[in-house]
Parts: sequence; C-alpha cells; structure tokens
Amino acid sequence: MKFLRYGNPGAEKPGMVDADGAIRDLSAHVADLSGAALAPANLAKLAALDPKSLPLVPAGVRLGSCVARPGNFIAVGLNFADHAAETGSPIPKEPILFNKAPNSCVGPNDDVVLPPGSVKSDWEVELAIVIGRDCYRVSQADAGKYIAGYAVCNDVSEREWQIERGGQWTKGKSAPTYGPLGPWLVTPDELGDVQNLHMWLELNGKMVQNGSSKTMIFGCEYLVHYISQFMQLDAGDVITTGTPPGVGLGMKPPLYLKGGDVMRLGIAGLGEQRQQVRQG
Repeated sequence: MKFLRYGNPGAEKPGMVDADGAIRDLSAHVADLSGAALAPANLAKLAALDPKSLPLVPAGVRLGSCVARPGNFIAVGLNFADHAAETGSPIPKEPILFNKAPNSCVGPNDDVVLPPGSVKSDWEVELAIVIGRDCYRVSQADAGKYIAGYAVCNDVSEREWQIERGGQWTKGKSAPTYGPLGPWLVTPDELGDVQNLHMWLELNGKMVQNGSSKTMIFGCEYLVHYISQFMQLDAGDVITTGTPPGVGLGMKPPLYLKGGDVMRLGIAGLGEQRQQVRQG
C-alpha cells in the first residue's frame, strides 16, 4: 500500500493512494503516520479499508513528508560501490553512519532553500527505510519485521561544510529543507525486491544520476540490523541508505546547486519528487 501525508506544513493529515492514484483521507482512522501507527500490523489494518469508503482529497494538494518528523534521521555514507568509485573513496568495511537533523525533513515537492554562505550544495537521490517498530540489537534475519516501508529521499548535502570544515558530516547534511521525503511510504509487500530498484535524478531536465539499488554495498535489512547494534531504533525513525553515482561533487569540474535550479528525482515503485532551489 502507498501511504502519505497531505496539507499545509505543520497541519498534515494521513492519507492513502487508491487504485486510481487518488488520495483518500485516513484521519478518521489514524491521527498521523508516526510512532505505533507505523507498525506493520497497524498499516495492514489501514490497507484493508475500502478506499471508496474514505473521503476523497482534492487533486493538487500539497504533500508533506510521508511520515511525521522522525525522532532519528540516520544516513549511510558511501553505500554504493559505483558512487564510492566516482569520489575516489575505498569501499567501506562497515557502514558509515551520520545524522541529518530531524527538522531537515520536508515534503517531496517543497522548495530546497540554500542557507546563507552555502557554495557547494549537492543532490543525492536515496532509498529511505522507515522503521515501524522499536528495535534494538535485532538479527539480520528478523530485521525486515521492523520495517514499515520505504520512500524516496533527497539527501541534499553542503559539501564544503561536510568535507572541508572538519568534524562530522552532520553539519553539511542538516540545513532546513535538506531532507525531502516521499511522496509515499510504500509497504514492503507492494514494493517487491528493494535491492533491485531503478534510481534517478534530473537537474534542470538533464539526467545526472541513473543507477540502481542493486549496487548498494550494505542492503536495507543488514543496515537495520547493523544500526540497531549501536542504538535503539524507534517507530518512525528514518534511515536513508546512500546514493548512486552522478552527484555534483563527482563531476569534473564539480557542479553545485544554485537558486532557480530544479531537481526531479525518483525510484521505481516509490514515486517522484520535484524541488525548486532558492537562495535563503
């Protein structure tokens, strides 16, 4: 099933996508797509509702992040073999983890706002995991039981702040609007093989990223298992899992975002995003 959140920022309501692609309102059945509501069993109950019995949402409504603000927004660096190669980096022996600020998470079509002083902001189409149940030290074999679903994420990254300013990558990853998420939360049963999905991003109409989740070094269930060895993952947490090649940092010469640029990106089965870039 495809779930989403719609409405004005800070006042989003939960919804689902029906067989015709229309949005149906779920607010009579669940307060929001967050916390315990994301447990696979609870999402299955929502999916079992007759969409025709639910109020139809007018077309063209703004979409918010497909889950409410996460408690943890965790990212994995250099997790695609072909992306590591384009940056000249060795293949990691273990996942590289860092955080994005939870309040960087915005709707899939909201503007991306370059903060003052940003000169090297970059794009990254990524496959995001949404946690459905609290988990700590889970086995890889059981990790799938804790996944509510998957979504598209644009891990927007300020490379100067990330690489040239010392310390953790978090500082280059966490500006407001630097984590568009959605349009949908897609449950695993609908998505199929999550490790073989086409991923792409266009900048101003030109394809710059054209890859697949099959080149991920560490797969989704392994990442849930691995991260849970170090911290408890709570329902509603988001893990964004790395990007295929084609980022601006890897171009010769490098290319970075500027006001007026338009990013369009998507993952097979998970939908598309579109962001206008503007200078803050």
